[in-house]
Amino acid sequence: MSSLSSTIIQYIEALQEAGQASMGYFYFDFRDASKQYRHDLLTSLLFQFSARSALHFDILSHLHAAHDGGARQPTDQELTNCLKKMLALPDQRPIYLIIDALDEAQDTSGIPSPREKVLQLITELVELRLSGLHICVTSRPQVDIRVVLWRLTPLRLCLHDQSGQRNDIVDYVTSVVYSNLERIMRGWEKEEKDLVIETLSKRADGM
Repeated sequence: MSSLSSTIIQYIEALQEAGQASMGYFYFDFRDASKQYRHDLLTSLLFQFSARSALHFDILSHLHAAHDGGARQPTDQELTNCLKKMLALPDQRPIYLIIDALDEAQDTSGIPSPREKVLQLITELVELRLSGLHICVTSRPQVDIRVVLWRLTPLRLCLHDQSGQRNDIVDYVTSVVYSNLERIMRGWEKEEKDLVIETLSKRADGM
């Protein structure tokens, strides 16, 4: 999870504990097969919301019962409809959805691709136009993601070219390279370590 998302989640968690907000979050991870698809995002959000709200739990329980107590798996569209029902309940606290590292969603073959399906879901949720729903998506500026998200909202912030972001990356890489915990690099010359820091920082692409 990115440091930006972690900071946002910590802030909203405080609101949630104070009874002032509800939150669901999910981060995509190309290294984890269970964190790359729309289905993974949907099931995670449904479980998070139902765990904190009796009304949300009732909606999920109804879906579970409609599928023979879990004997049959609901489709992604049925899961999407279930999430929409939760989000659209009246008189709710503000709801925050945090979706981190969208660029790590699978972008393999398929029409639509797994990542396009996630973008379709985000589009559907935005188009609900619920006043209490707030969605934050973080990602590298991949063209397909940028085309969809920039059409949905004017509220965007690019950190890739920010000096503070670049400095944070350099500081982190430096701390790792010069750490005594890294046995392989203990015997390296300073010039070699500095070259590693420079190369990794430049190729980090803001991440």
